[in-house]
Amino acid sequence: MNLRFSPVFLALFSCCSFPAFAHDPLLEQIEVRGHRSNLVGEAISASQGEVSTEELALRPGNRAGDVLEIVPGLVATQHSGNGKANQYFIRGFNLDHGTDFATYVDGMPVNMRSHGHGQGYADINFIIPETLNRISYKKGSYYADLGDFSGTGGAQLETTEAIEYPAIQLTLGEFGYQRALATGSVSNDVGSWLYAAEHQRYDGPWSDVDEQVNKTNVWLKHLWEDASSHYAFTFMGYDNSWNSADQIPERAVEQGLIDQFGSIDNSVGGESSRYSLSFDWHTTLGEGVLDSTFYAIAYDMDLWSNFSYFTSGPQGDQFQQVDDRAIYGWDISYLFSSAWAGKTVVNKIGSQLRVDDISEVGLFSTTERSPNGALRLDAVEQSSTSLWWQSEVYWRDNLRTILGLRYDYFDFDVQPLDAAVESSLAQNGGSASDDIVTPSLSLIYNASDNLEFYASVGEGFHSNDARGTTIRVSPLDGEPLDAVDPLVSTLGYELGGRLFINDKLNASLALWSLEIDSELLFVGDEGTTEDTGVASTRKGFELAAYYYPTSNLALDVELAITDAKLDEAVEGYRDIPGALEQVISGGITLQISDDLAGQIRVRHFGDYALDGGNRADSSTIVNMRLAYDLSANWAFKLDVLNLFDSKDRDIEYFYESQLSMETMPVADKHFHVFEPRAIRATVAWYY
Repeated sequence: MNLRFSPVFLALFSCCSFPAFAHDPLLEQIEVRGHRSNLVGEAISASQGEVSTEELALRPGNRAGDVLEIVPGLVATQHSGNGKANQYFIRGFNLDHGTDFATYVDGMPVNMRSHGHGQGYADINFIIPETLNRISYKKGSYYADLGDFSGTGGAQLETTEAIEYPAIQLTLGEFGYQRALATGSVSNDVGSWLYAAEHQRYDGPWSDVDEQVNKTNVWLKHLWEDASSHYAFTFMGYDNSWNSADQIPERAVEQGLIDQFGSIDNSVGGESSRYSLSFDWHTTLGEGVLDSTFYAIAYDMDLWSNFSYFTSGPQGDQFQQVDDRAIYGWDISYLFSSAWAGKTVVNKIGSQLRVDDISEVGLFSTTERSPNGALRLDAVEQSSTSLWWQSEVYWRDNLRTILGLRYDYFDFDVQPLDAAVESSLAQNGGSASDDIVTPSLSLIYNASDNLEFYASVGEGFHSNDARGTTIRVSPLDGEPLDAVDPLVSTLGYELGGRLFINDKLNASLALWSLEIDSELLFVGDEGTTEDTGVASTRKGFELAAYYYPTSNLALDVELAITDAKLDEAVEGYRDIPGALEQVISGGITLQISDDLAGQIRVRHFGDYALDGGNRADSSTIVNMRLAYDLSANWAFKLDVLNLFDSKDRDIEYFYESQLSMETMPVADKHFHVFEPRAIRATVAWYY
């Protein structure tokens, strides 16, 4: 059967280098990157990597946020609806929705500063996974080009610049899942236009909540070039509304009040939209290369949640968080080489500007989405300017160092908005500013073309919510509060190695440590600040191996072991709540025949600490994808999500809540179970 017109199989086979396609001229046009690439001689650390679209196409996934799980050791979970940002975990950090992992798409920042729900909120539901070309990730704090939210590293997601064949895809699945996708391109004398449009609907498997996900994504890119420059304009549009099945108390299930797919408050959910326009310019300038991105983003969100149910009375604890903002800025870098004392030096300098003009960010008390009153409502303007420099010196053919230095300056301005908020909260307005210098240094020894060793040290940081930098009194009870430090740094160390053998084995090993001072965060769910109280240290071991024993078989395994401890005990415990201690993921990719191939993946994390000395249970899920080429123009794909119908928990917490029949709050585990096994079938027509 002719496979020339099937991008699904083209991607699969190019990644795994199957011999039947070794001389296909189409494959010669595809730059195969990712885990098959030899980064020896290029990487800064053992915790750095790239993953190509070919590998992304193979992975079965349930949510857009799952694409970030391609970063070894990163776990993306969900405790709410399919429109809310995922909950992320990496290197012993419960990142909430992204506080210490910087995420970018085509150079545009994803993490939201001073967000209505949580600092660093990283919602990537606006991404159409089929438009991605590659993901570049850097774990640790040793990279000068990563700024805010880079405590544990970051990832750059890049959209494609080539769509070989226009396509229409339709996916249908259990629990009311429907998805339509159209992709294609048009070329003429003034360049190329690439486009993709996606619409998704989903009801979900929950007993008391019809999720009614109604998501639309549009992506449009215009490319052109001249003798020395490459240009791209990109528009992205996203709109979504949904209902949420939030985490539920364990006691409610044990008492038979609800089942594990039930809800306590079935009126929570959200609405969100994001529209962006970016311009990328890559050019030769003098003796170097200039890369620049300029962007503007319009974003809004309304989110209704209720995690404690009835602690404040019969009207319930439901609250609404709002966020309406414009973001604009740039990211510019210049790469050039020189000589110093007879040594080759490669320098890179950069400048970043970001302005968040937030017309409204706030917290309201609600009942079944009807407002009871504003707890806090502000207008915020937050800006930062950054300069960074990275110098790579080749001391010998097999020894190089990379020195980085970064400077960031932040301005915060907070103005209370709503007269319905008690006048005492006017004290929480005002201005603040801060700056930070973050150095980094890596020593790299190249033992051979296939083996390299790394030693790295450096600082990263995240900004705190602007409202926390000017806060004076609690919005809940009017008690005095201390303002937080605007910027919080992390100090990281790493020793590692990377091995690449004859396109058969690509493996990396890292021993790392991260130290952070007492971390202060603005708590969007309460409108107050939270002090962790003491410093903490996280250290761990990571192994990633990608093995290709035969031409039609690929194996991969990723292991992350972490020890996360507070430097001093708090309420008798040093374990850090929410710090995953063991994460294991792996996959098998197999070409079954010329027309049939597939992948099966497993993700496991061990039991981990919760508040008050409690522990969450371990969790394992297996997903599978099969792809079959029906003809030259038709392809079929089958995903089986949660293959073994695991009843494990996607995420778990321990805190106080109160049910309607209870007279006082009860400390209990609260959890969100995996969605049950679901089959989704996709038919694609390439024309």
